[in-house]
Formats: sequence, structure tokens, C-alpha cells
Amino acid sequence: MLIVFLAAGAAFWYFRFRETEKPVVLQTEMPQYGYIAKSVTATGTLEPVDTVTVGTQVSGTLKYIYADFNSKVKKGQLIAQLDQSLLQALVDQYKANLEVAKSDLTYQKSNYDRQNLLFQTGAISKADYETATNTYNTAKANVSSVQAQLDAANKNLSYSSIYSPVDGVVMTRNVGIGQTVAASFSTPTLFVIAKDITKMQVQGAIDQADIGNVKSGQRVTFMVDAYPDDVFTGNVQDIRLEPSVSANVVTYTTIISAPNDNLKLKPGMTANITVYTKEDTNALLISAKALKFKPDASLAKQFKIIPISTDSSAQHHARQNPNDTSSKKRNDSTDVVKKTKATVWIKREDSLIQKKIIAGLNDDTNVEVLYGLTTEDEIVIGIESAASGKPAAANAQRSPFMPQRAGSKPATPKKQ
Repeated sequence: MLIVFLAAGAAFWYFRFRETEKPVVLQTEMPQYGYIAKSVTATGTLEPVDTVTVGTQVSGTLKYIYADFNSKVKKGQLIAQLDQSLLQALVDQYKANLEVAKSDLTYQKSNYDRQNLLFQTGAISKADYETATNTYNTAKANVSSVQAQLDAANKNLSYSSIYSPVDGVVMTRNVGIGQTVAASFSTPTLFVIAKDITKMQVQGAIDQADIGNVKSGQRVTFMVDAYPDDVFTGNVQDIRLEPSVSANVVTYTTIISAPNDNLKLKPGMTANITVYTKEDTNALLISAKALKFKPDASLAKQFKIIPISTDSSAQHHARQNPNDTSSKKRNDSTDVVKKTKATVWIKREDSLIQKKIIAGLNDDTNVEVLYGLTTEDEIVIGIESAASGKPAAANAQRSPFMPQRAGSKPATPKKQ
């Protein structure tokens, strides 16, 4: 009788108080076509594509300035002028010297003609004739010399008026009215003019670890602090071979085109650059988590686990996969894409089947599948808790000393 009572009590406890085993819920997804890319990030500075430095070839004092910062100027427009009084006086002096030289030339020519006539009739000696000839030739040379000096003085006078060599916008004005500029050894810079600020460029500093993947023609997006909601686009134009070393970090200057039709971009702005080294706009994608999933013992009670060694159809399916994207044209600088072998688990009714795939691009969130899957495969990417409906990983205990997200409560340490 006692045995029957104990058995009944044990059965009642078993069915009434034991914890019901909760079923395992898998996180799954279907492969989908979408966009994936590999990129390189860097910072750079916006600069005009072409700038012209305007200086002066003569020394003097600035008397007039007709252009200022941000002034739009045309080619041939007068933008500054030096004091011309000394230069004009020098021109007047050489003009007077030229008149004297021409007058002397006229006299010497008349004298030469008389001496030549007398020499032909034997009235004067040959020595007198040669003296007259030499004096006449000297007078002609003197006229040419003074004329050259006058031309130089006129040229220097013209240099005192400074004209814009191009159409553009004045970026820098380094002088003011009344300032003396000296052109003795080097040409002083008066203005810096940008030819066309609707066409800018970014001079990006790309680390040596990333520069090997960067090629001319690749697509680039960048942002500037002045317009945090705007994304600007461009292309890699050139990679300069001269390295820059700062704090033992080697970078290479990369020139990126930056159209500026709306004139939002300004010289000197700092740009946060993203260079897309490889892109595919129509790739078969799965979550990167799928490559890390591995079934554990708890799943064996609920699903039939079929590894690759017992699924002979996996390799055949990979060879016959109709969604092969490896042969299509890519927006890469090279047609060579690094292919990686990997495995994923597919859920088919009550079975989990391991399959080999060939993966292409991987941005750590999504993975491009080149061979092995179709859009009808149900891929396992994780395990959920049946009670919470959240991924099991989300229920993992956090350290109370780790930084918390804004608005979240810190974890309370368990008592020992």
C-alpha cells in the first residue's frame, strides 16, 4: 500500500511540478538579392582643382586694389596697380634720350655724306673718311640702344598694372593699399585665384594598409561637417606616389573629384571619405551570422542533423546553382574577387542540412554567395529563446562594469 502511495505521489509531482522542456526556436532567413560593397575610409581636405598665384615683376608701392576676397574676376581684368610715377619718369627720360640720339644720328649721317663725297673727289684723306663713317655707325647703334631701354621702361610700366590671368574667384589677397612690394629676388604673391570653384577636389590621406585596394575610377562618397545630412559623390582620379609620414603612420595623397555645382563645398573643408573598392548591386546575400552558426546537442532532440559528409547533393547543387553571379560584370577596379569557402546550415522541415558555399564580398553584416545557395533555401542564422522570442545571444549576461547604452539600466551584480 505504501508503495502505491509513493508511486502516485511521484507521478503527481512529475506531471504537476516539473518544468516543461521548452522547444528550440531557430532564427532563419531566405537569401535575397541586394547591394554589397567593400570600402576604405579616410579623411581629406577640399581644394580647388586649379589655382593661379598672381604676383608682380616690378617693385613699387600699391596705389590701387580693385579686387578683394571672394571677388569674381575675368581674364584681363585690372585687379591692382602700383604707383607709376617713378616708372613713368624713367620712360620719359628714355624718350628724351632717344630724341637726342636720333638728332645726333641725323647730323652724323649728313656729315658722313659730305665726307664721302669729298673722299670720292680726293679732297680728304682716307683717315678722315673712316672717322666720319665710324661716327655715323656709332650714332645708329646709340639710337638702337636707347630705343631698347625705352621699350624695357615701357614694359616695366605696364607691369605696374596687374591683371587677372584667368576667369575665377579671388581666394586670397595678401597685400593692401600703400604696401611696398619688392621683386628683387622672387615674385611676391599678391592674389591667389581659383579658376573654377564649381569643380573641386578632395586630397585624401589613405593609409598604406588600404592603398593597395584603391584604384583610379572607383566611386567615392564623402561628407563634410557643414552639411551633415548631405552625401557628396566623386571618383578617384589619381594616387600620388609621394608618401606622407606623421607619427610613424604612412599615408598617400589620393585625389578625388568633387563636383560643386551648387557651391556648397568650400576650400579647406575637412571631408570624411569612403572609397568603394569593390561593389555589387545585384548580389545574392545572406547574413554574416549564418557562417558562424553551428548546431549544438539541444537541436539534435528536435531536428535531424545532416552534415556535409552524408549530404551528397550539396556539392552537386553548388555546381548546378542557377544563381551563379561570379561571371557577371562588377563595378570593381578589377574583375578578380577573393572567393572563400564556407558552410551554412539549411532548415528543411525537421532536418538541418550543412552545405558548402563559395562566398565573395563580406562587409561583416552580409556575405555575398557566389555558389551553393538559391533564394528558396531557408538559412539558419541563430537560436531564439521560446519564452522571450529574442536571440539567445541577447540573453547573455553583461558585465556590470561595461559601458551601458543611453537609456538602459546597468546590470546588478549577483551576490555570491
